[in-house]
Amino acid sequence: MRSLLAGGAAAAVVLTSGVAAQAATAAHPAAVSAAAAWPKYQAPKTFGTSFQADPKHDFTKGIHSRHDGILRGWITFVRGGVAEYAPIKWKKGTQTEGHFVGPSEGDARAYASPIAKNVVFLSAYGCKSSMTDLTVNRKNGLGSKRCSRSTLIKRHGGHRQPALITVYKGKIVQVQEIFTP
Repeated sequence: MRSLLAGGAAAAVVLTSGVAAQAATAAHPAAVSAAAAWPKYQAPKTFGTSFQADPKHDFTKGIHSRHDGILRGWITFVRGGVAEYAPIKWKKGTQTEGHFVGPSEGDARAYASPIAKNVVFLSAYGCKSSMTDLTVNRKNGLGSKRCSRSTLIKRHGGHRQPALITVYKGKIVQVQEIFTP
């Protein structure tokens, strides 16, 4: 009997999250049109164990925007609508599943790009500052709840949150959080 109840509850959660995702898309047609405003880029492995190469970027010319595409990274600092961000990789743990790490101290791999006014911010933890609502796609571990630009700046300017960061024409146009327990 308990397994039937647990199975029913799990199915209800899956159905509810699917309906919520459809409702979010219907309620935010701007999200669909904004996403159509840039090309579809190949996303990196969410939990890749190496830093993404960027042969087109010259790190000796100071911190500037990354080339167009999707970077697995985190925002390290935000000021005046410009975000500094760095690549990250998954480091497998011995006691736990693991955690994300950035480049070592002194490594020059960092970028800076303005955050687009119509940025698509897909949160894995809801839009509230408490970050207590899980709004994550269970298939890929990525955020699915659209939140405002100001929420993005407040959350990611304060601490490093793993995300897939999409850059188009020198601007950050989408940030999709990666869920980490």
